[in-house]
Amino acid sequence: MSQVIAQEQRLYTPEEYLDLENDAEFRSRYDDGVITPMTGGTANHNQIAGNCYLALSMGLKRKDYRIFFADVKVWIPTSRKFRYPDLMVIAGEPEYYLDRKTTVTNPQVIIEVLSDSTEEFDREDKFNLYKSIPTFQEYLLIDQNQIAIDHFYKTQPKHWQIDQFDDQDMEIQLRSINVTLAIADIYDKVQFS
Repeated sequence: MSQVIAQEQRLYTPEEYLDLENDAEFRSRYDDGVITPMTGGTANHNQIAGNCYLALSMGLKRKDYRIFFADVKVWIPTSRKFRYPDLMVIAGEPEYYLDRKTTVTNPQVIIEVLSDSTEEFDREDKFNLYKSIPTFQEYLLIDQNQIAIDHFYKTQPKHWQIDQFDDQDMEIQLRSINVTLAIADIYDKVQFS
């Protein structure tokens, strides 16, 4: 009978993770000491995220907001986790985790483009994590395989509403930043299978 020896997984501090992530070829997420590699995106994922960035940039032009796209992490202190949202909007100046310009702590709007492998995680686990961030007000989940968007927005502490969109002729009103996104613009040049 052979004996199986369990290998202990090394736990990393948030600072060790950030140092490793600065030099990494590929992005990873951080869960209270555990580092997990992330998968890459698709052409549709990239197109939708880029379209959202462009629409937000135009809607927030010369207003006191910052938009972060793909490579900036958010720190979630209540659970000691780092996540890479597809897009984040911050009112005013970003607050950085330990003065590291790659990690913010005060997103107001977060947008995630869903994939088959991450949809459940983005809808439940990530959303619950993001809800613990005091500045967080709105969450947009965008399907990359069809026109389908869920818009969650906070109506009062611990109370969230949802609007669902499935028509390219509709518009989404991001209430906390007073910007309207046309669904046709979000899905511009996206090719469904």
